[in-house]
Amino acid sequence: MNVKELIDSIKAKKLYGEFPDVVTTITTDSRQADAGSVFIASVGYTVDSHRFIPDVIEQGCRFIVTNRHVETSDNVGQMVVKDTLRIASLFAHQIYDQPSTKLTTYGITGTNGKTSVATMIHHLHRAMRIGSAYLGTNGLQINETVTKGANSTPETVTLVKSMATAVDAGAQAMSFEVSSHGLVLGRLNGVQFDVAVFTNLTQDHLDFHGTMKDYGFAKSLLFSQLGHDFVHPKYAVLNSDDPFSAQLTQVTSREVITYGIKQQADFMAVNMDPSIYGTTFELVTPEGDFVINSPYLGEFNIYNLMAAVASLYAAGHDLETICGVISQLPPVEGRLEVLDRKLPIDLLIDYAHTPDGMNKLIDAVQPFVKGRLIFLVGMAGERDMSKAAEMGTIACRADYVIFTPDNPANDDPKKLTGALEAGVTHQNFRSFDDRKEGILHAIEVAEPGDMVVLASKGREPYQIMKNYVKVPHRDDLIGLNAAYDKFGGPDEN
Repeated sequence: MNVKELIDSIKAKKLYGEFPDVVTTITTDSRQADAGSVFIASVGYTVDSHRFIPDVIEQGCRFIVTNRHVETSDNVGQMVVKDTLRIASLFAHQIYDQPSTKLTTYGITGTNGKTSVATMIHHLHRAMRIGSAYLGTNGLQINETVTKGANSTPETVTLVKSMATAVDAGAQAMSFEVSSHGLVLGRLNGVQFDVAVFTNLTQDHLDFHGTMKDYGFAKSLLFSQLGHDFVHPKYAVLNSDDPFSAQLTQVTSREVITYGIKQQADFMAVNMDPSIYGTTFELVTPEGDFVINSPYLGEFNIYNLMAAVASLYAAGHDLETICGVISQLPPVEGRLEVLDRKLPIDLLIDYAHTPDGMNKLIDAVQPFVKGRLIFLVGMAGERDMSKAAEMGTIACRADYVIFTPDNPANDDPKKLTGALEAGVTHQNFRSFDDRKEGILHAIEVAEPGDMVVLASKGREPYQIMKNYVKVPHRDDLIGLNAAYDKFGGPDEN
């Protein structure tokens, strides 16, 4: 990329030193900066990366962007701007040749369901033999290749690089989990979304946003940022059964396509016949009715699947083709996932970590409980604690409840489990400071015919412990190994 073109694209700036003629990459990670890089320094919540500027210069970097002048040698070009991360977005899209314009892009936001809808959109494309990518909580997936990530919506440079990688690999479509944090922090600036999808809005992340009003506003940014350029068709896909959709309808100038079960919608599910392994239902659409054999359990997953189908329809795909491949779709990793159907217990994992998500999870599984429902849930550290007691109350819909921490970080595990205990409605519960011990206890007390649900982490591969150290942890592997030890291994069942 021609450096002069990059510099000229920014109006308000101060320049110091001598800049290289060209750059090939951009990074916010000082460890990745080299002679071909633009290094973007920023002030984060815990680290001011301006202090790593001597390191990146030693590594050969000759183009740095800062928010204040830093003394360097004259052979290093320094651009001083007000908002370095905003410049990171602008530069990244230029350096990687506007990758979002080369993809059909789907942005999915909402409190619950982002991972499921984004993954279903990806799986639908793959079932239709279309090159596709997904970016979210479960990492970056390009066709069938998966690279694990750390955030639902990664920082802006990583996000743009991921799109460029998808384009280079032949992807034609890409679905994104769009978190409220990512929207407020500008991580998605410059992404040209073709379809914006809303799942639902319930209490979460008030530790970051402060109020539900501000949380809702953050979600609405995705829809307002679809813009007013009617030369390029764009669509908003909204849940007609969630009241917040009315506000989003006002926010966007684009055509709105709705889905729902209770309120009238463009896409509606009727005549539902559920089992623990999936749901058959009739899908009413603008193009006629279709019988759907869905591999997904639970009413909330019918909402998720309708959102995905409506999104592909908005993007121009044929409904008969879309509906024809649904029965072939694989499970959404870590979302209401039955771990081994051969076990004498039903062992499931799910990501539910909010009151609404937990209620929907229990609603989904309760009709299929043959013995007892044993329910384990964790409370996250350094997060909004106001929802904890309600989570404890909802967990007590189960016959036996286990409380644990979930990514406790610097919080005392006993504080987290105590907050959940504040909502209990019966005494059939145990609390554990260590989540693994809680999972082992759940399997220990389970008997054939019982259902064990491990909630709040899905397949997240770590626990965030003191000083934000990530310690390897897998709910699914811990639960499965304990179940095989008790009931016999997978080859014996």
